[in-house]
Amino acid sequence: MSKIPLLLATHNQGKVTEIKKYLSSLPLGITSLHELGIKEKFEETASTFAANARGKGLFYARFTRGLTLAEDSGLEIDALDGAPGVYSARFAGEKATDEDNIQKVLALLKGVPLFQRRARFVCWLVLVKNQEIISEIEEKVEGYIIEEKRGNYGFGYDPIFYYPPLKKTLAELKPEEKNRISHRGKALVRLKKFLEKYLQDSYP
Repeated sequence: MSKIPLLLATHNQGKVTEIKKYLSSLPLGITSLHELGIKEKFEETASTFAANARGKGLFYARFTRGLTLAEDSGLEIDALDGAPGVYSARFAGEKATDEDNIQKVLALLKGVPLFQRRARFVCWLVLVKNQEIISEIEEKVEGYIIEEKRGNYGFGYDPIFYYPPLKKTLAELKPEEKNRISHRGKALVRLKKFLEKYLQDSYP
């Protein structure tokens, strides 16, 4: 089987690296927006991860005849009424860095005891073909926001997201360890199973 084009509809290089590595065994020619020189940016104006992922997938599907994979994910913190939510990447401002976002979260949670710092990462994947959504997947991972950063792996809020079963933050887990339990890792497991069957049925 010749490789089927799959466009990753994200400008986040961390996500591109994670997804490429996970789907590398499939007969897919995986490219990113950056690799194709696509500079158009989809404005994420929806209030849910699902709606943003759908909009992003359909927007960038115009640039390929193959498949398009879009994803919206973020952090929900109970003590902040679900914030930062869909604003996770720009919680501290439009040009915020990961460090800026982390420091804003820690400042807002200052003095809040650990048991009230429950949080979860949410991932919503959307797979598009010919302007039609052919698969949607949602996954979560539950944990707590600790008071200071720990670990050097990962990206985003990983250094302050504590995962109780392993007694570590996501940033203390090596990529292969993180992928087994993370919201995106679990979503990609399901996506890979879907793609294996889809590719076999659609491109025999």
